[in-house]
Parts: sequence; C-alpha cells; structure tokens
Amino acid sequence: MTIEKARTSDVPRIKELVDYYAKRGEMLPRSLSEIYEHLRSFYVYRKDGKVVGCCALYITWSDLAEIKSLAVEESHTGRGVGSTLVKAALEEARELGMPKVFTLTTKPEFFKKLGFKTIKKEKLPQKIWGECIRCTKFENCDEEALIIKLK
Repeated sequence: MTIEKARTSDVPRIKELVDYYAKRGEMLPRSLSEIYEHLRSFYVYRKDGKVVGCCALYITWSDLAEIKSLAVEESHTGRGVGSTLVKAALEEARELGMPKVFTLTTKPEFFKKLGFKTIKKEKLPQKIWGECIRCTKFENCDEEALIIKLK
C-alpha cells in the first residue's frame, strides 16, 4: 500500500471513484478536464498497484486550503484509506505554510475524528462565491463545513 501524488494514468480511475459518490449525491462530480487541470492537487492510495482511494488539496486563498474529492473504493472503506489520504494532504498544507484547511462534507464525523471542527459556511466566502454558487444544491446544501487549524 502506498500514498503518492497522482499521475496522468490515474485520472480515469480518480473520475470513476468520484463519480461513484457523486451519483449517490455525496460529493460534487468532477469532469475529466477538471481532474487533469488539478492533477497536481491529487493524492492516490494504491493497493497492489490499483488506485483504491483519492483525495485532493486545493489552495483557495493565501491562508486557506480545501480537502476535495475524497473517495475510497467501497470495499476499502473503514480500513484507514481515507484518513491516510487526508493526513497526507494536511502534511502538504503544513509544508506550504497553510494555517487552515477546510472541507465541505456529508460525512462530518469522519473529519471530526481527524481534528476538524464545524464552522458556518458563511465563514468561507471564497468558497461560497467561487464554487458553491454554481452547485445545483446551493439553496438546499446538505454538506457541513469543517475546518482544522494547522498553526
């Protein structure tokens, strides 16, 4: 098992993992072009050479980053894959000097176990007006905002 930065050859598998949860309404879908454009933001978790999980760290502002597109193959959930991916992204955020990292999720308890705290979405104006406003769920969002302070 290894965690590493994603490669271009991983993009179709990343899309497959994200699409699985997007179809269930648990995360936003990502187009192939968006994944390619942000490939350097993605980590993958490999088991026996196969990508079984992915996670991205997006820089949102000078003092704020976001965990996005955390997806783990259903047969590997509950085995530490997701938390290992998030920890890798948080370590990169620390290396970049990011003081805060947030996420929007339908699974807040998972992130709370990793030290994230609930905040109001209104405290994230860069996110709300940058991406959320284009979401079909904008008026009835079922995601919870959480943040972790790294410094």
